[in-house]
Amino acid sequence: MRYVEPVFRPPSEAGSLLIQASIGCSNNTCAFCGSNLTKKFGIRPLEEIQEDILEARALYGEGVRRVFLLDSNALCIKTEDLLEILNLLYAVFPHLERVGLYACATDALKKSEEELRELSKAGLKIAYLGVESGDDVILKRMRKGVTAKQTIEGCKKIMDAGITLSVTIILGLGGKDRWMENAVETAKTLNHIDPPYVGALTLMVVPGTPLHREVLEGKFQVLDAQEILREMRVLVENLELTNCVFRSNHASNYLPLGGTLPQDKEDILSVIDLALKKSVKVPLRPEKLRRL
Repeated sequence: MRYVEPVFRPPSEAGSLLIQASIGCSNNTCAFCGSNLTKKFGIRPLEEIQEDILEARALYGEGVRRVFLLDSNALCIKTEDLLEILNLLYAVFPHLERVGLYACATDALKKSEEELRELSKAGLKIAYLGVESGDDVILKRMRKGVTAKQTIEGCKKIMDAGITLSVTIILGLGGKDRWMENAVETAKTLNHIDPPYVGALTLMVVPGTPLHREVLEGKFQVLDAQEILREMRVLVENLELTNCVFRSNHASNYLPLGGTLPQDKEDILSVIDLALKKSVKVPLRPEKLRRL
C-alpha cells in the first residue's frame, strides 16, 4: 500500500479502506488551505492503484465494506479510469457497500451528466465537497477558483446523478469585515443546493498559507469564539433545507452541534443562544483543543 503523506479523509470515513488514487489537490489554490502545502498534485498511474487494491484484498480479506479514494478531488480522474477502479473494488470486495471521494465543483462541471451517472451506477455512492462560502467576494479573496453559482451547478449535477453529496462550509472565512455576508450568502447557497449533509467547520489559520500572511500583515482579522457563534446563529437562522443532517462536530469548532433540518432548527438555535449567553450548560471547546 503506497501513500504520500500527509493524507486527509472525512471524519465519517474513519473506518474506511483508504486507497490513494490521486496525490494532493487538483485545485490547490485556496488561500486558507494547508492540507497540500508539501505535496505536488498528480494522478497515480492506474496500474499502481490496481496493485494497491489487490494488496489491500490480500491484507484485509473480503470483508471491507467502505472505501475512500484519496486525495483531494479524486473526481478529477478520467471517468474511464475511475470506472476501472470502481469495478475492481467491487469485484475483489464482495461485501463493499460504498465508495466515496472528495470532489470539487469545477471537476463535476467538467464531467458530462452521463459520466456522473455511470460512476453512480458503478458504485460511487458519496462525494464530499467544500462549498466553504456562498459569498463571491470571499470566494475570490480565498482563491477558491469557483463562484457560488458554479458551486451550486456542480453540486446539483452530482446529486442529479444519484451520488449522495456531503458539503462543508467554513465559519469565520469572511473575517470580521464580512462575517454577516459569509453567514447569509452561504445559507442562500446551501438552500439552492439542498444537500442531505452539511458540515460546518471553523476557520483555523494555518502557518505558511497566503491567509496566514494576511493575518500577520493585519489584512485579515480572525473572529473570536463569540463572534463565530453569532455567525453560526445567522447561518442556521437563514437555512431553509428540506431534509438535511447538519453537524458542527468537527474538531475545529467551538460548539459541537448536530441535528436534522428543518425539524431541529429551533433546538439548534436555542443551544447557540445559550452559548452566546455563556451558559455553563453549554461549554465551548477550549482554543488549545481545537484541531484541523
